[in-house]
Amino acid sequence: MTDSRSIPASVAPAFEAFPERERSALLAIRSRILSLAAEDPRIGPLHESLKWGQPSYASKVGTPLRLGLPKSGGVAIFCHCQTRVIADHRALFGTAFRYDGNRALLIDPDSPPDPQALDALIRSALTYRLKKENG
Repeated sequence: MTDSRSIPASVAPAFEAFPERERSALLAIRSRILSLAAEDPRIGPLHESLKWGQPSYASKVGTPLRLGLPKSGGVAIFCHCQTRVIADHRALFGTAFRYDGNRALLIDPDSPPDPQALDALIRSALTYRLKKENG
């Protein structure tokens, strides 16, 4: 299911370039990102843009998330590798996911991830600076 909020014209070509199977999975993740941001007033407005040719979602109190295709196949949610977002997620959810070091959560587009675990990663990234400031 895709989000009813329209994709900015500057970002739409990136989604259109993804193969259909992966595009569908990435649009579902986009929908979760937008929904979770809208539900949490601490996050504030999201800035949806392209970074390195990939859809990117940034909040003033978080670290950006990017959506794309990893070299290993499937889809990925990329985080800044110098944050603890991926490491903390791995500590909580262990082998429930595949990871690419400290930079990405890897997802099989044919096997949607546990929504609660996916939401935990998204919230962690979008509020990352709040946790960092509060110790």
